Amino acid sequence: MKDQIAELLAQALAKCQGSGALPADLSPAIQVDHTRDSSHGDFASNLAMVLAKPVGKKPRDLAALLIANLPASTIVDKVEIAGPGFINFFLKADTQFAIVPAILKAGDDFGRSNIGQGKRVQVEFVSANPTGPLHVGHGRGAAYGAVVADLLAAVGYHVHREYYVNDAGRQMNILAASVWLRYLELCGEELTFPTNAYKGDYIWDIAATLHRENAEAMRHTWDEIRHPLPPDEPDGGDKEEYIDAIIERMQTLLRDDQYRLVFDLALNSILDDIRDDLAHFGVTYEEWYSERSLSDKGAVMRAIERLQHSGHAYEKDGALWFRSTDYGDEKDRVLVRDNGVTTYFASDIAYHMDKFERGFEQVIDIWGADHHGYVPRVKAALQALGYDAGKLDVLLVQFAILYRGGQKAQMSTRSGEFVTLRELRKDVGNDAARFFYIMRKSEQHLDFDLDLAKSQSNDNPMYYIQYAHARVCSVQRQLAEKLYSFDEHEGLAHLNRLSEAHESAILTRLARFPEIVGNAAQAHEPHQIAHYLRELANDFHTYYNAHQFIVEDSALRNARLCLVYAVKQVVANGLKLLGVSAPESM
Repeated sequence: MKDQIAELLAQALAKCQGSGALPADLSPAIQVDHTRDSSHGDFASNLAMVLAKPVGKKPRDLAALLIANLPASTIVDKVEIAGPGFINFFLKADTQFAIVPAILKAGDDFGRSNIGQGKRVQVEFVSANPTGPLHVGHGRGAAYGAVVADLLAAVGYHVHREYYVNDAGRQMNILAASVWLRYLELCGEELTFPTNAYKGDYIWDIAATLHRENAEAMRHTWDEIRHPLPPDEPDGGDKEEYIDAIIERMQTLLRDDQYRLVFDLALNSILDDIRDDLAHFGVTYEEWYSERSLSDKGAVMRAIERLQHSGHAYEKDGALWFRSTDYGDEKDRVLVRDNGVTTYFASDIAYHMDKFERGFEQVIDIWGADHHGYVPRVKAALQALGYDAGKLDVLLVQFAILYRGGQKAQMSTRSGEFVTLRELRKDVGNDAARFFYIMRKSEQHLDFDLDLAKSQSNDNPMYYIQYAHARVCSVQRQLAEKLYSFDEHEGLAHLNRLSEAHESAILTRLARFPEIVGNAAQAHEPHQIAHYLRELANDFHTYYNAHQFIVEDSALRNARLCLVYAVKQVVANGLKLLGVSAPESM
């Protein structure tokens, strides 16, 4: 309906331009919205107010001109001017019923569209360092990213989901050192474990595999290792310097192939766990992109050379710097350290360069909110490389905070004290985890209420929505038990029997679903779907409690069944977009 109203206005504008009443060079975006108050009609447009300044006329006069030139319509009952110049459309009474056959005919595809017209979009999300299991905080980014990608696909974008694997750099070296030291303990060495090493039980598990497969082939005594080392933090030293010294000592003592064996075992063990965890959470990717591959294929040096050739990089104090202050960053950034090692930022520049070289027309990065300061420098690098930084959207996600028994759970990967995503899923289930993660805007803090997520009450929004779907399924079972059959043809022929206020409210709500999906996709706001489904479920439960569906009057019975089956379909479609199941009984 919204599109039809917009088309009527487009035809009216064209007619005014053809007659000379309005300039021919006008091409405004025609916006049509549902009204919030039914006394103002069903749809409203601000087109007259948009045109007022360019043509130098009063908005209400323009509104009158446009209304006078509207073509005849079978769906519009009347049109009025409201306020400063809004054009309000009142639809004919029977128009609202058209949504029911549209839903029943489209089925699982209802709500989908071709807004994106096949535009290639890359969505990169989670991309947590493979230094430990995914925790509750990562789960929110996973749920949010998966739904954003699915929404874009639902409205016609060609979506490529990607996980950027940080399989190079210092954090991975710390992981390898942590595993090796635990391995040495399994070999019988007594040592003091570094303050800044990874300490979770999963490190012991990987070390046990290393010991089982290699016996003591990589064993060195603690005395051999520790004598060249500086003091650790508890002994008055610097924990960062100490762990770096451990890594250097490890690399010296182990042959290159042995070091790589430990490194790759740690990486692949954790990465396999992450893949498995996400797959069971309903999150899959088209590609797992290796950071190491950027260096292997020369992309990092190529990006650096492009910045040098364009004059956006310079040498200072033995290091190579990017002039990010030219693009509004607070300070310039190092690309290559004075020891010749490229920075993580250099790899990130190369990765984003590679994204656009692969032909993506829009790139979406979903990062933790603690990365907000990183956004300007990445956009600056893209501009310096000659790309349109506006084609990169960085969506920030606040970590979820889990409360268990009123106590805030710790989530530090380094210390090993964290609640894993797997533990959360086991506790509350995939559905609750997926739904609760996306209930709020991504940039808002989320306190994850475990008790509410597990409760079977109307206070639990996910349960309330799923219960609406299950209730319709129970109506279907009751119909068979009472020896009635559903006659869709008769029901559709008598939709005008749906004259109750509850029925009108549901019809209006159902008609908004495609618009909600489109808005949620383009705004990257999955919570719009969750809120819509909550409102639809409320409309349905209110209707269910007020009226009988399986009545003697077959025309009314089948009309009502058509309506509630349409509700069931929309609820199922909406839940599917959120990655949540639609149970048939509860």
